[in-house]
Amino acid sequence: MLRWLLLLLAFSSAFLGLLTVTKVPEVIPWTAAVLAGEFGYLVAGLPLLLLFSSLFFGGIRATLTFWFSLAAIVLLVQPCLQAWWIARTLPEKLRAAYGDPIRPPRAATPFSFAALFAPKPQPVPFKTLEFAPGLRLDLGGAGSPNTQAAPQSPPQPPFPLTPRPLILIIHGGGWNTGTRNDIITLDYELVRAGYAVADMSYRLAPAAIWPAQRDDVHAALLYLKSHAASLGIDPHRIILLGRSAGGQIAEATAYSALDPDIRGVVALYSPADMLFAYQYGREDDILKSLALLRGFLGGPPTTAKANYVNASGYFLAGPKSPPTLLVHGKLDTLVWYRQSERLADKLAGFGVKHLLVSLPWATHAVEYNPNGPSGQLAIYSIEWFLGTQFR
Repeated sequence: MLRWLLLLLAFSSAFLGLLTVTKVPEVIPWTAAVLAGEFGYLVAGLPLLLLFSSLFFGGIRATLTFWFSLAAIVLLVQPCLQAWWIARTLPEKLRAAYGDPIRPPRAATPFSFAALFAPKPQPVPFKTLEFAPGLRLDLGGAGSPNTQAAPQSPPQPPFPLTPRPLILIIHGGGWNTGTRNDIITLDYELVRAGYAVADMSYRLAPAAIWPAQRDDVHAALLYLKSHAASLGIDPHRIILLGRSAGGQIAEATAYSALDPDIRGVVALYSPADMLFAYQYGREDDILKSLALLRGFLGGPPTTAKANYVNASGYFLAGPKSPPTLLVHGKLDTLVWYRQSERLADKLAGFGVKHLLVSLPWATHAVEYNPNGPSGQLAIYSIEWFLGTQFR
């Protein structure tokens, strides 16, 4: 019985490891791929124990346990090796895209094996503000004493404590779910890097259809700018950062506003072309994509095409679009990697400063584990980007 259990665990570990090289089947929760890709180096401890245990048994089951365990270890650890390989040239690519940052990333390198086991980011204080009726944002790292970063993270020149450049975070969730601070550790990281961070809520579909979400971002920006002096933020140095659906909102807002105060856009695993999303979506896929898009944009493209177009950064991009950083996992099953790839090509055609950081092993929520292979590369890239746009 024990040998069968060991074999089953070894096989399960190897199957989990496969999610770092192939897209997760729809019958399995996509979060399993996050576990494999971003925490696999920790999970690999189990098949390592199984491998050694198989050495004490004979027979076919022990042999299979050994090989399944070995395969699992290789698959679960290989994202770290790929991240190390990408890290070798990532600074050169960031420099070519944006130039040298006036404030470099805090990490000495884009990826390190030691950082995989670093302590979890500690919380920093935030305060909640209402920027429109029923809509709130959480502000941290600004000039008010009750929002300063923890003492162990002193301010770094050339940015003084006040006013601080502002990062406006727009959450994901498929436009119909999600809340601000969904992945709060990124907020903590950016505050500790010396920035003010405002993590906002917006009205959700289908109760609110586009462009309600864009209007909410404008309302948040108006509030923050008009209260900049009392909040200790710089109203002329702002970056929009969105993940998933929030990335779509960030791109569409920044590209259509042409506001000189919006210095750049960071979009993490985001859909840039709503018509493209509808064309390749299915009624029965994991997100029920077609119904989701109809609820968000007010109908199918045949009746609401204008909304599909003006919600698409792909169509709104132009020569005057702000610099853009894209981060996307190639194994993403929720938002096709081609979305970011096509936007990058479009920005290149207009001569807009941009970079697509591709993560071959990753799915959605690449920054969920800030110490993981994707998290390290994403945060390093974001901090480099911010350091080049806030001049």
